[in-house]
Formats: sequence, C-alpha cells, structure tokens
Amino acid sequence: MLLTQEFPLISTAKSQTRISPNEQLNILLIDENVQRAESIVTALGNSRYKVSHLACSQAGLLKQVDKIQPDIIVIDIESPNRDMLESLHTISHYNPKPVVMFSSQQDTETINLSVQSGVSAYVVGDIDPERVKPILDAAVARFKAFHKLKDELDDTKHQLESRKSIDLAKRLLMKTNKVSEEQAFHSMRKTAMDTGQKLEDVAKTIVSMLRSFEKGNEND
Repeated sequence: MLLTQEFPLISTAKSQTRISPNEQLNILLIDENVQRAESIVTALGNSRYKVSHLACSQAGLLKQVDKIQPDIIVIDIESPNRDMLESLHTISHYNPKPVVMFSSQQDTETINLSVQSGVSAYVVGDIDPERVKPILDAAVARFKAFHKLKDELDDTKHQLESRKSIDLAKRLLMKTNKVSEEQAFHSMRKTAMDTGQKLEDVAKTIVSMLRSFEKGNEND
C-alpha cells in the first residue's frame, strides 16, 4: 500500500548506516507521476526493495523521512530545487541513508550540488524500470563504502585526539610533580582503573585542572 502523509520534523539522532546484504529495504519514492511510480513498484517485483511510501511532492521531505524512516529515498524530479537539496543535506548529516535521484537536469553544477547534499546515485534521463534495481544496488554499495570510510577516518581522528590529550597530560604531570614519563603515565592509568573512566577522560580532566591551577598562580 502506498501512502502520502505529512509528519513532524526530522529527528536529530544519528541513524543506523549499516545495511545487511539480505535485508529487505523500504523505499520512500517521491514522484509526481503516479503511473511512472507504479511502474517502478512493479519492476522491483519480489526483490528486496519495497516501495512502502509514495509522495507526489517534494514538500515536507524532512517530516516524511522522520516519520517513515525509510531505508532508501528515491526521487524522480525535473530539477532539484534549493529547498530539496537543503533537506537532503540535513538528512545526510542527521539521518543518513542512500538517496537515488532521477532528473532531467544534466548540468555539472546541479549534479555536484546533489552529490554534495548526500545523493548516492544521480541518474540523468527518463526512468527505465528495468534499470532501477541495479541502480539501487549500486547506490546502496556506494553508501556503505562511503560510511565505512567515514567511520574509519572518524576513528583515526578520535585516536589521534585521544593520544594528544594523553601526551599533554603526561607532560603537565611531569612538569608539575617532577616525575618521569613512566610515573606520570602509571598515575593516570591507576586513576582510570580506580574511577572506571577512560584514560582519555582522565587525561582531559588532568589538563583542565592543571591549566586552571597554572592560570591561578599567574593571577596571584
């Protein structure tokens, strides 16, 4: 059953970006041409892709995504306007999911803006129903690869920031308490174990306290 509704504003919670290979994926299809939309539904047949909601207008996209929580968004539009691109950009940051856009607009600027807004696959020209499934497969694969790389980069960045905090805390402890690097690290690790905190959090607390102490001495 295809539904068209209006819904509350988008959630600020991060969505789950992991998609298992055999999982059934629900699609929010945005298409002003109902007959063309029905042809897409028919073409997908018994595949793992299911058009669970049809919207005949791009208006209220954020509300629809927040309420429906589709796995994939498919948009068939003459040309994406600024409001749609801004909505997609918001979704890509707060509720990321694969987005496939079919459009007759083929200028480089529109394509680049669409991709920057979170579109996983931008397809120029009329929809060939028989091509929809392979296009969705490619969009999901690209989405997964992008977020895997992003997660790895975020983890690396976090590890570097954590190491910087720990190294800075060690240096401050060595300077303030006149101890060796090994003694400073042992003290931090013991505090982390005794308090059940992460070593990184202990380091940040030490840095904050010792810097406040130094500023207090400077003001005396």
